[in-house]
Amino acid sequence: MNILWYKYDLRVTDHHPLVLANQSGPWAAIYIIEPMLWQEPDMSYRQYCFLASCLKDLDQQLRAIGQRLIIKVGEVEQVFSDLHQRYAISNVWAHEETKNSWTYSRDKKIRTWFKANHITFTECPHNGVVRRLKNRDGWAKQWYDQMYQPVIKRTDQSEAFTVHSDPIPLAEELNLQPDGIAVSLEGTRQKALQCLKSFLYQRGEHYTREMSSPVTAYTSCSRLSRYITYGVISMREVFHACTQRQQELNRLPPEHRGKWPNAMRSFASRLRWHCHFIQKLEDQPSIEYENMHRAYDTIRTMGEYPDRLQAWKNGQTGYPMIDACMRALIKEGWINFRMRAMLMSFASYHLWIDWRDSAPYLASLFVDYEPGIHYSQCQMQSGTTGINAIRIYNPIKQGIDQDPDGVFIRKWVKELSQAPSDEIHRPWEFENAYDYPAPIVDEKEARQHASKILYGMRKDQSHKAAAKEIVKKHASRKRPGRPKRPPKAKPSPQKEFEL
Repeated sequence: MNILWYKYDLRVTDHHPLVLANQSGPWAAIYIIEPMLWQEPDMSYRQYCFLASCLKDLDQQLRAIGQRLIIKVGEVEQVFSDLHQRYAISNVWAHEETKNSWTYSRDKKIRTWFKANHITFTECPHNGVVRRLKNRDGWAKQWYDQMYQPVIKRTDQSEAFTVHSDPIPLAEELNLQPDGIAVSLEGTRQKALQCLKSFLYQRGEHYTREMSSPVTAYTSCSRLSRYITYGVISMREVFHACTQRQQELNRLPPEHRGKWPNAMRSFASRLRWHCHFIQKLEDQPSIEYENMHRAYDTIRTMGEYPDRLQAWKNGQTGYPMIDACMRALIKEGWINFRMRAMLMSFASYHLWIDWRDSAPYLASLFVDYEPGIHYSQCQMQSGTTGINAIRIYNPIKQGIDQDPDGVFIRKWVKELSQAPSDEIHRPWEFENAYDYPAPIVDEKEARQHASKILYGMRKDQSHKAAAKEIVKKHASRKRPGRPKRPPKAKPSPQKEFEL
C-alpha cells in the first residue's frame, strides 16, 4: 500500500507528494484528524470548522482525478499501525510541516515508527521553508528559486487504493464548543482563487496605503492568509499570479497603471516575509514556548495578572481601539496585521502580561493561525527577541491614526456607538455617561514602566553578546543573493507583512 498523507496542504494542484505517489502505482490519500491535537490551547472551534470545509472540498478535487479523501480519526501512530497490519504499507509521502510543538513531537515519533517498520517516508519542502538550514545566508535566494519553479499541474487521473473512510467528526465531538465566530468558514479552492483574483484585479490597488487601518484593511488586504495556512492554494501559485499581474501592469501605459504597481510590489515582498517568519520556528521550535533571548525570562511572570488578561480577552480594557479590535477578531476570525501587533503590544507592555499567557488565546482566535508567524511576532511585539526594535503602540494614538472618525470603534464597541468623534478615543475624559469600563491601566505610566525596563536591559554587554548570536541565526540578510528576477522593492523587517 502507498499513502499520500495530507496535512496543511489541502489541494491537488502544485503538490509534489501527489506527483510522487502517482508514479508509484495505486495509492490512497489520507487525512488524519487527531483528537489530542484539538485539545491544545492554540487550537479552536473556528479553525476546525474551516478545516472541515477544506477537507470536504479536497475530497471533491480528488474525486475528479479518480481518488477520494480517506478520513481517519485517532492518533497518527495507531492509524498507521492499523493500516500497516491490514495492508502492508510500502511508501508514505507528505509535505514537510512547520506547525506547533505538538505536531513537531508527533512527527519525530512517527518518523521513528516508519523507520522501525521499514516504511519509506518521503517529505517534500513546502512553501519555501528550508529544513535543516545551517544559517540564513542565501535563504532568500533559495526561496526565490523555489517560487520561480513552474506550478505543478493537476494530475488528470490516478489509480486509487480503496480504504474505509471515517466520517469527519463534528466539532462538538472533539470537545470544541462554539467560540463566538459569526462569519462563514468556507474553505474551498474556488473561494481561494476568487479571493486571489479579486485582490489582484479589483480590491488591491490601495493595498500599500490601506493595509494598516481596520476601516479599510478588510477590503484592501488580500484576505488569502487562511487559504495559504491550510494549503488550499500554494504560496508558489500566489507568487506566480502576482508576478503575472506585475507583468500585465508593466505592459500598460503609465497613466493607466494607477497605484497598482506599488501595491503589487508591496504584496510580493510580503509573500517572502510570510515564509521568513515560519523559517524561524523551523530553525528553533522553542520559540513557541520560551523567550528567544533568555535574558527576558525574569522580567514577567506567567499567570501574574489574571484579571488584566481576562479583561483583554473579553475586549473590556477601557481602551476603545483595543477593545474594538478584540471584539472584531472574536466575531470575524481575522484582523489586519497592525491591529494584531497592537493587541499583543498592549498586553505585553501596558498590561505587563507574559506573552506565553496571551499568545495561545490570540492564536485560537485566528482562523489563519500560522505558528511560525504568530510566535515570532508575539515575541517581537513583547520585546523578548532582543534584536528587534521595541515598539510600544499607544492605543489612543493608534485609534486616532487608524480610525480617526471612530467608524470601526462604533461598529464593535456598542457602548460608544453614540459617542462623538472628539470623545470616542478618550471617553473617560468627558462628562457623558458611557456604559463602558474605565481604562484598566494608566497608558502613559504603563508605557514608561515598560520602556525603562526593556531599554535598560539592552545596555548590558551580556545582552548584546546574546543578541548577536540571535541575529546570526534568525535575522534577515541585507544581501540575500540575487534571484533570477528580483523584485523592485526590499521590505524592512519592521514593516507590516499583511496578506
